Amino acid sequence: MIKAVVFDVGETLIDETRIWSRWADRLGVPRFAMLGLLGGMAAMDRPHGDAFALLRPGLDVDAEMSAWAADDPDGLRENFDEADLYPDVRPAFAELRRRGLTVIIAGNQPPQAKAALERMDLPVDAIYTSAEWGIEKPHPSFFTKVAEVADLTPAAICYVGDRVDNDVLPSTRAGMKPVLVRRGPWGYLGSEKPEAARHATIVDGLDALPDLLRPA
Repeated sequence: MIKAVVFDVGETLIDETRIWSRWADRLGVPRFAMLGLLGGMAAMDRPHGDAFALLRPGLDVDAEMSAWAADDPDGLRENFDEADLYPDVRPAFAELRRRGLTVIIAGNQPPQAKAALERMDLPVDAIYTSAEWGIEKPHPSFFTKVAEVADLTPAAICYVGDRVDNDVLPSTRAGMKPVLVRRGPWGYLGSEKPEAARHATIVDGLDALPDLLRPA
């Protein structure tokens, strides 16, 4: 029986459209070019960072973020806030908890993401990031840590994410139940992969989770 549901962040809970649009503006390229290249990276199973290399060869992304912070210290820049939360997140979380499931957020995110999520006052039991753990998906240790903080065996945990490579396959190997949400370029493209259908339950939104995991 599933007792806890653990969620990825980017394109699972957070719509990253505004983030990538701001990046396009920062780099002085059309937003369509940035968003299109990200879709291309997803289609070719390449990391999203490769989009930067194509748009601005030789770009030092960390140095650019530091310069951006100096230029716009009060702006969101590469970060997110409440306005980026997908509309089905709050009701799904509330209903999962009402049905007795533990709800945890744990994804690959920088240090500031935890504070951003905490400010939203979401109905969750805990929030963790890869930055605080010093481990990133898809490393097996990330999912070992998920089971540790949930204080459950892996078989009692459902991991929800938008990527086959970072979410579905490693959580399956860890012994968890994976759910793939079809949104964001990686989610839509990944849902067509044979390994997604083989290992994961595929949903179009988080509102499907309560009946899937704990029917009324």
